[in-house]
Formats: sequence, structure tokens, C-alpha cells
Amino acid sequence: MVDPKEGGIINKGHEEGLKMAVSILEEFGFPLGLLPLAGVIEVGFVKTTGYMWILQNKKVEHNFKIIKKLVSYDTELTGFVEKNRIKKLKGVKAKELMLWPPVNDISVNDPPNGKIQFKSLVGITKVFPEEAFAADQ
Repeated sequence: MVDPKEGGIINKGHEEGLKMAVSILEEFGFPLGLLPLAGVIEVGFVKTTGYMWILQNKKVEHNFKIIKKLVSYDTELTGFVEKNRIKKLKGVKAKELMLWPPVNDISVNDPPNGKIQFKSLVGITKVFPEEAFAADQ
């Protein structure tokens, strides 16, 4: 099996990793606060396939105040990034009532309408205002 990380650009350490993660979000049209990371060990990105991975030293739970949504980010996040979309996402879960369904697809409308859509494998689709995921939230 081919290593999906092959040919990837890798930044190690919290500062460099965080900068890289934010620049990927920016380049592909996502709000910059979408990935509230802590203790980043490594961030990698393969330009040819769009494969991205993030390793952090502990799980992060973040409450997005504007939409009152608790989201869990695992120690390893992976997915394929393309313009306005992250697909086959792994390592992100959003609390829905008592459940934590995994989020596996995130997309931003093009042309932008200020909305961001999250889909889970269990069929839940949610749409929120993009400003809920701004860097200062």
C-alpha cells in the first residue's frame, strides 16, 4: 500500500505546525478557527493528493460559543483538502444531544454565502454561519 504521506511537506512543533494548518485552511477557503489545535507535534500536507494530517499531544475539546457546539479533536486528524471542501475527515466529532458522531465532510459554499456545512457518516448534516469558526472565537 502506498503511504498517503509520501511526498508531503511536514512542519514539526507547535508554532510551525499551527502556522501550516492555518495557511492550509486559508488557501482552501475555510474559516481560520475551524481547527483549534493545542500542543501540535506535526502537520503534513501532500499537494498532489490534498492529503493532510495533524498530530497533537492530546485530544482537544472546543466549545464554539456562537453556535453552542462542543467539538472534539483527536490526537490524530486526517483528511483530503480541496478548494472549499475537506473530505474523508477522521478525528473530529461534534456533540449531538448525547452522541458524538464523527464529522467526515466539511464544505464551504462557492461563491461564499457565509455558511459552512458539516456532514457525518450517520447522515447528520448541519449548516452554521462561518463567523462561528473565525480565528478569534
